[in-house]
Amino acid sequence: MLFFRKTAFLLGWVVLCKLAAAPVRAEEQPTQAISPKDAVIQLFDGKSLDGLYTFLQDTKYEDPRQVFRVTDGLLHITGDGLGGVTTKNSYRDYHLVLEFKWGPRTWGNREKRTRDSGLLVHSQGADGGYGGIWMPSIEVQIIEGGMGDFIMVAGNDKDGKPVPMALTCEVDRDRDGEVIWKQGGQREVFDMKNRKRINWFGRDPDWEDKIDFRGPQDPDSPVGEWTRFDVRCEGGHIETFVNGVKVNEAFDAQPREGKIQLQTELAEIFFRRWELHPLDKAPKPAKAEQ
Repeated sequence: MLFFRKTAFLLGWVVLCKLAAAPVRAEEQPTQAISPKDAVIQLFDGKSLDGLYTFLQDTKYEDPRQVFRVTDGLLHITGDGLGGVTTKNSYRDYHLVLEFKWGPRTWGNREKRTRDSGLLVHSQGADGGYGGIWMPSIEVQIIEGGMGDFIMVAGNDKDGKPVPMALTCEVDRDRDGEVIWKQGGQREVFDMKNRKRINWFGRDPDWEDKIDFRGPQDPDSPVGEWTRFDVRCEGGHIETFVNGVKVNEAFDAQPREGKIQLQTELAEIFFRRWELHPLDKAPKPAKAEQ
């Protein structure tokens, strides 16, 4: 009898361990959005991926190549694949501070192209709901020459239905007819019928998809140096700053809350700061310290 009790105990322990280590899926997480009120919420603690989970196009909730890791206290995304690291919780009404720098490695068909990543806010729906890669969201672009562009990452929820998505922006058109943010410009609604990229105000009209591209007005730091993003989300209002410079703004955003993702998009990138501040206690947007 004692043998059977010990065996049952051990089997139960194994089951619990497997459950604890099981991949995290979107539908298993709390849906109530959190707003920072009195203190800063550290999305990355410098030690582990606690509070986060990963998703890759090819291996889903498993990360056998360790694309997402902690290296010397930094959140290190090697870039070897397409996917993202995602908060387990949903958030709304916050001032996000993100500090990052590019690493030297690029991969696959983007080996010689602009280094590319992205901050995806208000993420809702299914993991991989966009092309089997990302959760539907509003992207604040992280790419050489296009820091702060807005992109609607459209896709489906876990039932296969499209996630409603829209932005209203004050805009103009550049030399080539591309949409650019212009403070005080004509307000235009962008949705699934008018799904365009809203470029930051100073994006070079001669932008080329080649590695190390820099435009004459780019406010981000050179490769290997730290860049700071400040993204202020209040209801449907989103303001984006790069190294203290306001580069883009949207109103009446839909969705207005959700999880937050950092992309891997075939370029190595490091993050040292990923945190949410209460709106009334947030730091002033500024240039990253080196």
